[in-house]
Amino acid sequence: MNWFGPIHSGRPGNNKNRTSGNTMAAETTSSPPKNEDTPQGFAFGLTAYFLWGFLPLYLKAVAHIPSLEVLANRAIWSVPVAGIVLLLLRRTDDLKTAVKNPRMLGMACVTAAIISVNWGIYVWAVASGHALDAALGYFINPLFSIFLAAVILKERLGRTQVVAICLAAVAVVILTVDAGGLPWVSIGLSVTWGFYALFRKTLPIGPNQGFFLEVLLISIPCIPYVIWLEASGQGHLLNATGWDTFILMAAGVVTAGPLMIYANGAKLLRLSTIGIMQYIAPTMIFLFAVFAFHEPLSQVKLVAFAFIWAGLVVYTWPMLQQARGR
Repeated sequence: MNWFGPIHSGRPGNNKNRTSGNTMAAETTSSPPKNEDTPQGFAFGLTAYFLWGFLPLYLKAVAHIPSLEVLANRAIWSVPVAGIVLLLLRRTDDLKTAVKNPRMLGMACVTAAIISVNWGIYVWAVASGHALDAALGYFINPLFSIFLAAVILKERLGRTQVVAICLAAVAVVILTVDAGGLPWVSIGLSVTWGFYALFRKTLPIGPNQGFFLEVLLISIPCIPYVIWLEASGQGHLLNATGWDTFILMAAGVVTAGPLMIYANGAKLLRLSTIGIMQYIAPTMIFLFAVFAFHEPLSQVKLVAFAFIWAGLVVYTWPMLQQARGR
């Protein structure tokens, strides 16, 4: 993740459950934060989204390493980073309860599996010269999330939302006709991230604890895989240069850092503000792809992007009007 989009909204947990001792979603013991924008929230949010926007530079730096090995190291080295944060924040009790709850653990396994696929697609896309497709996927994501909310959660769509989804659909059709097949990278990223967001909402545990539990679960098969790579001489963690060792270990900070910052900022921002800020990262990916990685931007792909951007404007306009009214 691209960890992009407002997955963890930071909305207050259910106070009724909290008093009954059954909740695991409370991030703090104080009163719920007000639904308003704060300077601190802006600072956290902008920092997180800009860090996510620079992530393709890191992925290009590890492009010579197989994507599966990069994915495994992202999970493994995220565990100590996320664990230290939880210890410093003293938020380990909810995690202990989740591990002892089979249903909760099963739900975490589902979200961990989905985000693993999302990570894998993104790592491969940037490394293989498909960063533009990755940017398109994350631009489509908020519109796909609206579609999921309507189909699965039976939420009623407004006219502007319907128009936005239709514009995104036209973009996908254009790319499909031009390429002679579906744009799998873009669709894969938006679909996996959309379903991750949907299922993650059903996991009643705070974002920091949830992230730690997910990377812990992902690392279970990753650790023996990395050990096998190193033992067979194919790995880059110990059997390569010191730079490869450093950059793979840095994957933990690169992966966990922005999410932890975002989790704290989301509680101090309105959801509409987060919805607008989420376009920062894919915009940066697009710019890096064109001007830094020199990926070809054909006229057809530019037209597809234009439809997506038009859909995002239609989707975002009501939120901008609401913000202006405030």
